[in-house]
Amino acid sequence: MKSVLGVLVCTWAVLSVHGLYSPSDDVIELTAANFNREVGQSDSLWLVEFYAPWCGHCRNLVPDWKKAATALKGIVKVGAVDADQHKSLGGQFSVRGFPTIKIFGANKNKPTDYQGGRTGEAIVEEALKALRSLVKDRLGGRTGGSDSGRQGGGSGGGSKKDVVELTDDNFDRLVLEGDAVWMVEFFAPWCGHCKNLEPEWAAAASDVKDQTKGRVRLGAVDATVHQTLNSRYGVRGFPTIKIFRKGEEPEDYQGGRTRSDIVARALDLYSDNTPPPEILEILNEGVLKKSCEDSQLCVIAVLPHILDTGAAGRNGYLEVMTKLADKYKKKAWGWLWAEAGTQMDLESALGIGGFGYPAMAAINARKMKFALLRGSFSETGIHEFLRDLSMGRGSTSPVGAGVLPKINAAEPWDGKDGELPVEDDYDLSDIDLDDMDKDEL
Repeated sequence: MKSVLGVLVCTWAVLSVHGLYSPSDDVIELTAANFNREVGQSDSLWLVEFYAPWCGHCRNLVPDWKKAATALKGIVKVGAVDADQHKSLGGQFSVRGFPTIKIFGANKNKPTDYQGGRTGEAIVEEALKALRSLVKDRLGGRTGGSDSGRQGGGSGGGSKKDVVELTDDNFDRLVLEGDAVWMVEFFAPWCGHCKNLEPEWAAAASDVKDQTKGRVRLGAVDATVHQTLNSRYGVRGFPTIKIFRKGEEPEDYQGGRTRSDIVARALDLYSDNTPPPEILEILNEGVLKKSCEDSQLCVIAVLPHILDTGAAGRNGYLEVMTKLADKYKKKAWGWLWAEAGTQMDLESALGIGGFGYPAMAAINARKMKFALLRGSFSETGIHEFLRDLSMGRGSTSPVGAGVLPKINAAEPWDGKDGELPVEDDYDLSDIDLDDMDKDEL
């Protein structure tokens, strides 16, 4: 009895040290070192078991898992991960219990949970079902892609050209000496979390480039190649994201890893480091076109004639606009103004119509639609107007004939009070009113 017990103890010790599978099995042993090479960069369909050697259910699964691996050899890859030893892989794929089986199809970053039975026959049946689905998707031109490259754009809608590849040679010149604020990802090609971040980073890079006019940039450093940078900034894990402002110490990024999270932080950085946009007077067609066509929205005020308000009154209106431009500067909108009566085609196209100054409209030049300010021309009134537009509320109308209206050339305001036009003086002393015909009076 003691000898039998000794054999069982020894057998358990061997299993605990060496896992549940041997090199002679058709089950491929996967580790943190080879997982990306074997699975992540593979075009094959994989069934992967995450197990712990001490788990009774895992030991019960062993003969059927081996049986399925042998039956599927050359058709579907069957692997196993000792998740007790390679905890990083278990964490990467959200393994919460043992055994966990996952199917790695077209997109190796997003495996699906295996939901079938635990017999050899059931495992083979589920594998073939998943294989048929993969082949059908390929026939239809739908491929998830393993994303084994770096900064290739991914499924997030970004472009690799918008993520700047940073190296030991160009980092100081672009990041430390440039005027832009930088968000820099330090990655390793074998890192699963880095691969998951890649499409989000690429998509965010395109959004940020457009919305900040290049004042905030996203870059990436392969820290396994450019180890000088890795050491300089104390990078200990991947991915690590740091924020660089000119002349300041780098700051660790603490936000989320989705496209929207990254863009939101970038816009905060842009807002913190950018003065409010200039309020431009509409003096020619170029001013209107550039502001409206280069921005998602352009806000246009038509202010009363200078004779009606004086310089102080006009500056008061412009100050209100400047405060709102600062409040909404993350939006990178255009901000314009014109004096009443100088741009009648513009007023007509926006339905302002020659009365009720000051007036304001917001134009979306891409859709050729506009909305009119219905409330007061005040900080509160304009804020409510723009807030509603930002949230997709409020009524809009088409712009005139569907194109930006004609703009007249105008002289810029000199910042002074207006002056009444000077009339010619007449000397009435030489006119004898008694000699004038009464009909002339």
